[in-house]
Amino acid sequence: MYGYYRVAAAVNHTTVANPHKNAQEILALIKEAHQKEASVVVFPELTLTGYTASDLFGNQTLLQAQNEALEYILKNIESIDTVAVLGIALLEADRLYNCAVVLQRGKILGVIPKSYLPNKKEFYDKRHFVSGRDVVRTSTHLLDQEVPFGVDLLFSDSMEMTFGVEICEDLWAVTPPSNHMASNGANLLLNLSASNEIIGKHAYREELVRTQSARCMVAYVYSSSGVGESTTDTVFGGHAIIAEYGSTLVQNERFSMESHLITADVDLEKLRWLRLNESSYGDARRKKTRTVMLGRLPHISSIERTIDPTPFVPSAYADKTERCEEIVNIQAHALIKRMTHAHIQKAVIGISGGLDSTLALLSTHKAFEMMGWDSSNIIAVTMPGFGTTSRTKNNAVTLCKALGVTLKEVDITDLSLKEFDAIGHDPSEHSVTYENVQARARTSILMNMANREGGLVIGTGDLSEIALGWSTYNGDHMSMYALNSGIPKTLIRYLIEYFKSNEKIAAIIDDILNTPISPELLPHKEDEITQETEQIVGPYELHDFFLYHFIKYGARPQKIRYLAMKAFDTKYDEETITKWLRLFIKRFFTQQFKRSCMPDGPKVGTISLSPRADWKMPSDANMESWLKALE
Repeated sequence: MYGYYRVAAAVNHTTVANPHKNAQEILALIKEAHQKEASVVVFPELTLTGYTASDLFGNQTLLQAQNEALEYILKNIESIDTVAVLGIALLEADRLYNCAVVLQRGKILGVIPKSYLPNKKEFYDKRHFVSGRDVVRTSTHLLDQEVPFGVDLLFSDSMEMTFGVEICEDLWAVTPPSNHMASNGANLLLNLSASNEIIGKHAYREELVRTQSARCMVAYVYSSSGVGESTTDTVFGGHAIIAEYGSTLVQNERFSMESHLITADVDLEKLRWLRLNESSYGDARRKKTRTVMLGRLPHISSIERTIDPTPFVPSAYADKTERCEEIVNIQAHALIKRMTHAHIQKAVIGISGGLDSTLALLSTHKAFEMMGWDSSNIIAVTMPGFGTTSRTKNNAVTLCKALGVTLKEVDITDLSLKEFDAIGHDPSEHSVTYENVQARARTSILMNMANREGGLVIGTGDLSEIALGWSTYNGDHMSMYALNSGIPKTLIRYLIEYFKSNEKIAAIIDDILNTPISPELLPHKEDEITQETEQIVGPYELHDFFLYHFIKYGARPQKIRYLAMKAFDTKYDEETITKWLRLFIKRFFTQQFKRSCMPDGPKVGTISLSPRADWKMPSDANMESWLKALE
């Protein structure tokens, strides 16, 4: 469903050296995974025998019992679509290998040997096994089946899923086999492990899985031996982890006395396109691999995963201060570089009492503080017009006074009326001309004042407005440095809240945050805002959500809509989401010409629309395919 697959990590209660008893636990977990619509379930290392069987691995009875137990499992999963990956000891060419075996619908699809065998301290794999890292392009005879055997195996459903398998120490190696699997197209990695518990190891283990998922741009499913393994010298906690592209989606509680599994829905379609859109993945060297085709997989009836409605905003509140400081520092240092390079120590900002100009002013003020420059050299200009209300103007004035910047007021009413007269426009006709004359008048004033003062005009438009083209061409669309151009509207709100720690401006910021977003270009009614942006172009939280998924990995419109319905649940219905998504697509395509000539500005997050770096698009690209997909 839209590239999502449900994956599972199972930890079975182990009875060392009793494969038949272990098979009962394993089979129950495979059936549970299938009931939960998991496409694949991975088990711990040497699942059937137990990892700690030690010298019993050299005994024919144990290996015979293991193979009988494996055959029992195969007979009982003939009608099960879920792929199960178990750990076995394989005798091949008079060598014993520690292996993973891939099973589906009663058949063995392939066997993968362990490459790196730990042989230090409590681990002594080489006492029993040989490394399989040079085993490629071969097969083995197992339970009357001739099956592919080697470290060069990948498994694919011919759609979005391609997975590779490594075993325990392989992940801890300097060059894990999973690196090569990923470079050859695997977007899902599975690890069968027997990692014992010592103080602090679980945190490092989780970090290792998480970071490998980021490095390889994959989903990573990890399952380690649990309770029931021998405690002669070590204790196993049964750690299970599912990570995706640097984030841990779920991990279990270790030391469970019962067999159990965890599941997560991973977006493999997204991972494939992220590799294309924002990494050097294509430059990775490929090795020769063999791909084994999977049979039909379980279909997910609904995605059981939380979809973040505000993907640009940090989800962990504890990270707020650190994240906000980082963003403001990026803005401040970007501005410092631009001003020092130009030998300028004055900044000119149009201040409206709205969100964008507030953040631009606060970040500029921060830059001046860092450099020890006089804040009075920040020239804030309020330019009231036909739609300006006393609320926004007073907030702008109060904020400027609290920050100690120079405040100037230039009323644009007369200037606009004179231009209406010059071009023959009726002032009672509140058309786009009526609005744009005001926006361009303000920009002209700022540019000319900057020339007179020897200053730099700071642009206030944000990433969300740039995506929608919600600006006047050569009006507020233009500046000498677009300070907010890498920050979407939802993140602007988040950043401004951060500045409430300054008690002098906390109350002002509260009111600014609670003021409806408006360009204030149409006449107000009894000093109340009549022109609310989000009633015209739609909620910015929706547009930021659309923008993230559209740019980040090129998601299809129907997937964006589905995810938005999951993310916003009952807040917006499908009709409303479709309406604003359709408008987003139309505006994003038709307004590219403004982005093609936008001023310089600092990139803040992974998404930017700068035509010089992140987003290059023809201004006359046709949107029909996207609108058709949405319908």
